[in-house]
Amino acid sequence: MQHRILLSLMVAALAGGLSVTASAADAPLYTVVDGTKVDADTLTGFKTWRAAACDRCHGPNQEGLVGPSLVESLKTLSKDDFKATVTNGRLEKGMPSFGTNPKVVENLDKLYAYLKGRSDGKITAAKVTGIE
Repeated sequence: MQHRILLSLMVAALAGGLSVTASAADAPLYTVVDGTKVDADTLTGFKTWRAAACDRCHGPNQEGLVGPSLVESLKTLSKDDFKATVTNGRLEKGMPSFGTNPKVVENLDKLYAYLKGRSDGKITAAKVTGIE
């Protein structure tokens, strides 16, 4: 029975009777053009980075300073671990908690997208602008 329903839905979708959209999980994390032009959400992530002054510890290019290189860390750090670290901090390592900073908390996904783009090498410079 379930097989027939699924088959009917697939036929209807192929015939144009249904609109099939990708889920949020399938959506790209960020969009980059020419290495430095990014989508609006990723640009907000960059602005959040600047507003929180993360460069004081992680360096202006996210290469590390007194804090670790985020370009390297985000190659292996999961999104959930990133969010937990930013929200709760790692006080024993000198990382403060940003869990009470509403701008950072509201833009965690966007901040992650910006930093992940840097780590992936798709965003080629620390300073970005919006896609026009």
